[in-house]
Amino acid sequence: MRWLRTAGAIAILAVLLFPLYWMLNIALQPGTSLAAITPVPLDPGWGGFAEALGSQTGNLATSVLIAVGAAALCLAVAAPAAYALARFDLPGGRWVLFGALVAQMVPDIVIANAVYSAYVDLRLVDSYAGLVLADAALGIPFVVVLLRAYLVSLPGEVLEAAVVDGANRFRAFVSVVLPMSRNALITGAVFAFLFAWSDFLFALTLTTTGDIVPITLGIYEFIGADVANWAAVMATAVLACLPAAVLLVFAQRYIAAGISRGSVK
Repeated sequence: MRWLRTAGAIAILAVLLFPLYWMLNIALQPGTSLAAITPVPLDPGWGGFAEALGSQTGNLATSVLIAVGAAALCLAVAAPAAYALARFDLPGGRWVLFGALVAQMVPDIVIANAVYSAYVDLRLVDSYAGLVLADAALGIPFVVVLLRAYLVSLPGEVLEAAVVDGANRFRAFVSVVLPMSRNALITGAVFAFLFAWSDFLFALTLTTTGDIVPITLGIYEFIGADVANWAAVMATAVLACLPAAVLLVFAQRYIAAGISRGSVK
């Protein structure tokens, strides 16, 4: 029955990857209406990609800058917070962890509307710093929960040995905990990057002048009452998928190790 399981897995994979294939298929048929799109590009053209690269390269760079900044800020906040929740008996620590879980259930649009007035007062609207802060806020609760699950599983004897050797808590955290938590940190950074990379609502709500346009808004600019060039739209979508896909390919073994280690103690 192995062949049956393999066939079923291939069928599921084909269904999951079909939207990506259809995006690429439309992107390779510039100048063709949606009604005339063929299942396979019989005469593929690169006009859609040329237009996408010509108009969206800067937006791709903007998204990379914001996503990398959000991931770095997320780790800077989440790593020490998770360490404190995992290794110290903090008053109200369980409630903090519960709050991190609940925060992930709040819709992004609610948060975006709630912080807009504060951003206006702080002059963070239409700024890279504002989007980095907002996107980092998306990942911090998730990464705190993820890292805490991993740090709880670390052997306490190693930390005790570091303290016996004269290291204080901060030195033990930096020199022992962080190197041992490499897989979990990479996993958290990847998820934080993906949260920021795919963000649309914060980018739409917290930017008003068009000076800062992430790639998600770049795709949105193509869409209106009458979309004439679907090849450019789909080519931009394909380009937007590439950085995330490449990142996942290179980080997959760290992600698997980070998640599996945190699932058992």
